Amino acid sequence: MNLHEYQGKELLNSFGVRIQRGIVADNHKKAVEAAKQLAAETGTGWWVVKAQIHAGGRGKGGGVKLAKSLAEVETISESIIGMMLKTPQTPPQGKKVHQVLIAEDVYYPGNNQPEEYYMSVLLNRATGRNMIMYSTEGGMDIEAVAEKTPHLIFTEDIDPLLGIQAFQARKIAFNLGLSGNALKEMIKFVTSLYTAFVKSDASLFEINPVLKTSDDKILAVDSKVVLDDNALYRHKDLALLRDLREENDIEVEAHAAGLNYVDLDGNVGCMVNGAGLAMSTMDLIKQSGGEPANFLDVGGTADAKRVETAFRIILKDPNVKAILVNIFGGIVRCDRVAQGVIDAYKNMGDAIKVPIIVRLQGTNAIEAKQLIDDSGLDVISATEFQEAADKVQQVLA
Repeated sequence: MNLHEYQGKELLNSFGVRIQRGIVADNHKKAVEAAKQLAAETGTGWWVVKAQIHAGGRGKGGGVKLAKSLAEVETISESIIGMMLKTPQTPPQGKKVHQVLIAEDVYYPGNNQPEEYYMSVLLNRATGRNMIMYSTEGGMDIEAVAEKTPHLIFTEDIDPLLGIQAFQARKIAFNLGLSGNALKEMIKFVTSLYTAFVKSDASLFEINPVLKTSDDKILAVDSKVVLDDNALYRHKDLALLRDLREENDIEVEAHAAGLNYVDLDGNVGCMVNGAGLAMSTMDLIKQSGGEPANFLDVGGTADAKRVETAFRIILKDPNVKAILVNIFGGIVRCDRVAQGVIDAYKNMGDAIKVPIIVRLQGTNAIEAKQLIDDSGLDVISATEFQEAADKVQQVLA
């Protein structure tokens, strides 16, 4: 589950991570009030207006701007709220901005030059440990840094039983070239950041940039926080932060129906039981000359109601030209799935306007194929993987 920047910062701050302070607003009048409140609380004279959407690269799309007066806060906020913001991480049509974060200016003049760093906490799947990734090249796309100057990216694996140790936090601060008060601040920052990551059951924290201010404070100027959906039952308060406006409508509906669904860009919808089989089915579709339109795992049950719900969700995508149902009858018998497909097809009437290929293998697969063939419906049956692939190719042609 993704959080907005302002939500991620509030989470970090609750664990003692210093942040760039800000107030969220959903219209330009509230943005001005937020700027006034922020000026009174922090003394800031300039403000940063940041679009709040679940995507990076907002600045490149015009979603992050500096305001040097309250009039500019109002004008910029009014122009950003309601816009379709396009970034490298949004769909081609962009994402609608519903709110902005009015943040304090933290690049104020002082004894030293402000410096930006990159830092993230995530799982290192190669070692099975959490990892802190960091770089002196803050403010840049980490992918570009990895490609052009990989020697400037450092990593530190953390033992999950021991947690982050003091020497590891010091090592990170030293590698970033810090000394004096800035070094002490970074040690505290890194330790608090890792604690927040573990205790919130996150799958990713990305802070870009982490800023060393002109007076040697260390703080998070941005935040990308992704929480592990499977652990949200332990964090009911964090689950309430989900913004469904930022998520794919079809995926939200599928999740509410208990289906594992991921929307893709292809032309062949797939309905499968089991994630591994779903991945193989997507390969099968590619092999047959098509492109998968979705990942949909119906799980261990495939009765008529569940199959009908899955069909309706798949058909919400106008790009779908065919549907491949690929079920392995282990937990559920193939003949029961076949009957579920037949009943769902009859219930939906004329709503199904694309060819359906049903491949059932496992317990009672022969009986299932017979049910499909004798149904009189426009459903194509198959029992072998290659046979299903050939039939997908035929209907696409």
